[in-house]
Amino acid sequence: MTIEISNESNTSCNEKELISLATYAISKMRLDNQSDLGIRLVTSSEMASLNKQWMGEEGATDVLSFPIDEMRPGQSDPGVIGDIVLCPSYASGNALKNGKSLDEELQLLTAHGILHLLGFDHRNTPDEKAMFALQEEILREWRSLP
Repeated sequence: MTIEISNESNTSCNEKELISLATYAISKMRLDNQSDLGIRLVTSSEMASLNKQWMGEEGATDVLSFPIDEMRPGQSDPGVIGDIVLCPSYASGNALKNGKSLDEELQLLTAHGILHLLGFDHRNTPDEKAMFALQEEILREWRSLP
């Protein structure tokens, strides 16, 4: 499995933890271990630009997901899962509001982004509950690893 991480955000974070979490989440979702994932950490201005270009929304956001091979849980063929783009400066505000560290918030966003890459969404209440429960399960299990 190849997980490439690129920190262009000017914010220090624990990149090794994000790679470990992504590796765990991909394995838990039963994807081929030869699949690839990209994680980019960007500035607020870069995130605002991406958000406008791809989502038609003004301003920065915390995470964007860009699926490539439209992979789904349990898919046995290797492929390129896609890219997750995280904005630490935006995420730090959420972390402060929720009483979390920036690293904890980035972990949550990484799990969230991977689930979006695999087709999960939270546009309606049943889907939201299922996605957020799985997101919390991934985080809880990963954090309990030795």
